[in-house]
Order: sequence, then structure tokens, then C-alpha cells
Amino acid sequence: MNKSPFFIVGQHAVIEALKNPKRKVLRVFLTEESKKNIHRKNPNKNLLENVKIYFKTKKELDKYTTKENLLHQGYVAEIEHLEKPILKEFIKRQNNITLVCLDGVTDARNIGALIRSAVSFNIDGLIIKERHFPSESKLMYKAASGSIEYLNIFEVSNINSTLKNLKDKNFWVYGFDGDGKKDFTKIDWKGNNILLFGSEGSGMHLHTSKYADYLVKISINKKIESLNISNSAAIVFHYLNFLKKI
Repeated sequence: MNKSPFFIVGQHAVIEALKNPKRKVLRVFLTEESKKNIHRKNPNKNLLENVKIYFKTKKELDKYTTKENLLHQGYVAEIEHLEKPILKEFIKRQNNITLVCLDGVTDARNIGALIRSAVSFNIDGLIIKERHFPSESKLMYKAASGSIEYLNIFEVSNINSTLKNLKDKNFWVYGFDGDGKKDFTKIDWKGNNILLFGSEGSGMHLHTSKYADYLVKISINKKIESLNISNSAAIVFHYLNFLKKI
């Protein structure tokens, strides 16, 4: 596990990190008001117990967000990475798994927003290429709004070989593409599934798309060329979560 500490900012990102028993929080930098807010929101548990607390003014905290032009809201924390889950072990213990796989998606804000939607709608995990995952990005943590503490994130060295291995273990791979032949709502979503999304600019890599069993689309107004990837993903995640309940 990568032990190097890094900083995150924002109310939800920091509070959810403090709530996560698996997350090592080394230090928190708070305003007096943000400390009171933590206690107001969590009256039955002292989230700041055994954590080093440093009180700062909002202006003093600005130095942690100036580069990224983010709002810290009076919350900054220094944390360590979570232990990385192992995909091979995870799929042995679960059935009817739905995983999202990102091919070439690198924008931290989009990844964070997608993680937030994935947790909101009970997606089982995210597969992403290790070198494309901005694991220490303040922007990603802020956009995820604390949700990153609750999602299995599988960092892999090679997307194509990962998809091949999952197909061999009875996973269906659905590539989302504007030129897909079938609307995704017409699919019989049963068993183990991979939702494969490419980057906004170039879409899926050609070789990666060959691992998709089906290319499907989200039907939208023909006047609009495409949706932002995090919006597209949220639509799909919500629909699949709805199907589980009926």
C-alpha cells in the first residue's frame, strides 16, 4: 500500500474520511466554525478523537487550495491511501456484480463525479488504469463529495487484459458508445456486467472496444452530440439501480 500522505479539502470529503475506520487521517486543519459543524452533524460520535487538530483561519487554509482554485469550506485533512482492493479476490466473494470500467478517462472532476454517482446508485466497483487514476487529486476528492470512502476502486495495469480475464469468468462487457446499435434500456441486465466508458474526446480505444460484447447507447435528443461522461454514467447507474428494486 502507498503510505505517502496527501491532502484533501472540502466538508464532505474530510468528514467522510474521518468516518471511515479504514482511512488513516493524520491531521485535520479546521476553522473554529467547521469544528463545531462536525460535532453538530455527528452528535453521537467524536470524529476528531485521536486526530491531531490544527485551528486555522479561512485565509490560512486558502494556501491548500489556491493552485486548484477550490473551495475548502474550512476543512483540510492530511490522509493516507486506503488499502487497494484486489479484483480477483472481490469477484470470488460476490454474485450479480456490476462494475464500471473507464478507458482513457483522466479528468479528475469527471472521475470524482462518477464515483459519487456510482456510490449513490449501488455500483459494486470501479476499474481504472493505475496510471490514469488521480489518486491524490484534491479536485477528485472534492467532486466525489466523500463517496470515495465507500467504493471499491480497482487500479489495474492493463484494461484490455482485465476485461479479457473478466469475460473468461462469465462477465458481460457493455461498451457505451454514441454509435451503439441498441439503447441500453433494451438490454436484459442479468448476471455479472461491466459498464465500459471511454474518454469524452476520443471515446473507447479501438482495441479496447473489441472486448465489448455489445456496444450500447443512451438515446438523447439528436440535436445534442453527446453527454458529459459523469452525466451519462449517472443515468445508467440510476436505471440499473431501479431495475434491482422492481
